[in-house]
Amino acid sequence: MGDVRLAVLVSGSGTIFESMLERGLRVDLVVADRPCRALEVAASAGVDALLVGRHEFGGFRADFNREAYTETLTRELVAREIDLLAMAGFGTVLSATLHRAYPGRVLNTHPSLLPDFKGWHAVEQALASGVRETGCTVHLATEALDDGPILAQRRVAILPDDDLEMLHERIKRVERDLYPLVITRVMASMAQGHEPVDVVGTIEER
Repeated sequence: MGDVRLAVLVSGSGTIFESMLERGLRVDLVVADRPCRALEVAASAGVDALLVGRHEFGGFRADFNREAYTETLTRELVAREIDLLAMAGFGTVLSATLHRAYPGRVLNTHPSLLPDFKGWHAVEQALASGVRETGCTVHLATEALDDGPILAQRRVAILPDDDLEMLHERIKRVERDLYPLVITRVMASMAQGHEPVDVVGTIEER
């Protein structure tokens, strides 16, 4: 299919996005759901950036209109002919509308060895559980939270003196290495006419 157009969805500091740029990934669009540093990173790098803020859809209240927000975001992505999405700390759970428009083409990174420790507090749960290792997982996102085919995983040891911040930072360092690698493989596969799921099992885990 030739060039693959990648959009990165962000909500925060943009360190994972920065790691993509540092490793030479071509990012065509950055989309944020709130004002954040990642938009500044995009501007500095000359990457097109778009703020699709939640405030017009109920903000962070209980009556947030998730479906209307997702429809708006999806229209923007389709209009810009985006082929592949990479979640990078994106803080809004999107509805099935997005996944219908991009079936099997939404990537996510999660700070645990899925299927263990799903959800927003994965690092804290790993520490509290007493396990000796955790890690990070890059997977194809689905409508179900932290579900979908696993593309790659890397392990991170939990040390006896670890606290939440120490462990999370070591996991982030691994994520910033693994996620760009997986995205690069996925884009190369798509350029040859394959789908992201074809990358499952092709990246060495460690």
